[in-house]
Amino acid sequence: MPYRLVTAAQNSIQWSRQLLEHYPKHVAAVLASALLGAGGATYALAALAPDPADLTVQEVLEVVQRTEQRTDLASNGPAFTLFRSDITRSTDTADSLLRRLGVDDTAAANFLRSDPVARLLLGRSGRSINAETTEQNTLRKLTARWSPDDDGQFKRLVVEPSPSGFVSRLETAALTASTRLASGTIQSSLFAATDEARVPDAIAIQVAEMFAGDIDFHRALRKGDRFSVVYETLEGDGEPLRSGRVLSAEFVNSGTSFQAMWFSETGATGKGGYYTLGGQSLRRAYLASPMEFSRVTSGFKMRFHPILQTWRAHLGVDYAAPTGTPVRSVGDGTVEFAGVQNGFGNVVMVKHRNQHTTVYAHLSRISVRKGQNVSQGQNVGAVGATGWATGPHLHFEFRVNGQHHDPMTIARQSESVPVSAAARPVFNQAAAKTRVALAGAASLQRGTAE
Repeated sequence: MPYRLVTAAQNSIQWSRQLLEHYPKHVAAVLASALLGAGGATYALAALAPDPADLTVQEVLEVVQRTEQRTDLASNGPAFTLFRSDITRSTDTADSLLRRLGVDDTAAANFLRSDPVARLLLGRSGRSINAETTEQNTLRKLTARWSPDDDGQFKRLVVEPSPSGFVSRLETAALTASTRLASGTIQSSLFAATDEARVPDAIAIQVAEMFAGDIDFHRALRKGDRFSVVYETLEGDGEPLRSGRVLSAEFVNSGTSFQAMWFSETGATGKGGYYTLGGQSLRRAYLASPMEFSRVTSGFKMRFHPILQTWRAHLGVDYAAPTGTPVRSVGDGTVEFAGVQNGFGNVVMVKHRNQHTTVYAHLSRISVRKGQNVSQGQNVGAVGATGWATGPHLHFEFRVNGQHHDPMTIARQSESVPVSAAARPVFNQAAAKTRVALAGAASLQRGTAE
């Protein structure tokens, strides 16, 4: 806003008249009072712009035309590709699967329903799937990966558009192995601790199987026990698809440390086994358990019999498990009996060397016959509730010359085979590397605690 410097002098009255001629009354009054109110050289600063209250208000209306500039920019700019990943579910349909992946494409859904190769995705769980879509959520490419067999391969299913419509192809490629380290502390159970450490159940079972000859995971596990493990994860195109082998592990049970590593005397691709870092094989003449790691409901001890309602010696170990769970022979031998026997219900008895016999009772199914030779780990039947059983479980006994013995004691005392003298130098080098790897895995737990 412009301003003028006004000086009061002897002709101030004349100046006031001139102000009235050139300015609105309220502005002139302010200027005049400034000139007349002081004698001599008095200065005042006055606004020369008109009072806004005296100005005429005008309203202007103008129609604004909407432009298509944003659309033009989008169509002329680079096209965007959106990526989404998920895991297939057993309840998936073409529509539900695509909807979960953010795909809105009727043609793609119809293709998944009709194409015999693409239908491999529907109704099957656990398959890693990736979708690439346009900004309009139409399908650019769909890729699924899974590993159905333990043969080092994985399947890759690709669905993508072509000039004539969607096409599919099924490919086979080699899995790649990456190494992972983990550690944890037992608070309630092994599986709870491995879940907390994000270790797959398949790896947890391998760890339990490795040390089953030295640690009774059913009865001897203690709060505060800890583990460290180095294991393989098998990947397809960088996507984890399945668990591989445990390469090495350490388990500290009640203050005692047990360490083991995988080693093959014939090379990395040959048949091998687990050894202590001192070179003693963990493979014994007998497995510690006739089933993969599971919960034991009754140990080798006196118990109140649930059927007879009396206290009597329990001459075996009971493994609670769902009906149909596979049961395996703990050692090499010959089937001495396979059939029905009193309170045992369906039962299999296997004769081993040194007058050793194992008994597998309450089976829902028998998979062997009398006189058949069986090898360690071979399936002999399935868990059931036949005979005197209050629920599905396996009753397992170990007899020596007809006398009952604790199966865990027998397993620990059975002999093992050391690394051969020829392979000892290579083994010692591998054992040194294993110690470093296990120390690195254990440090993860210490770092978390700190």
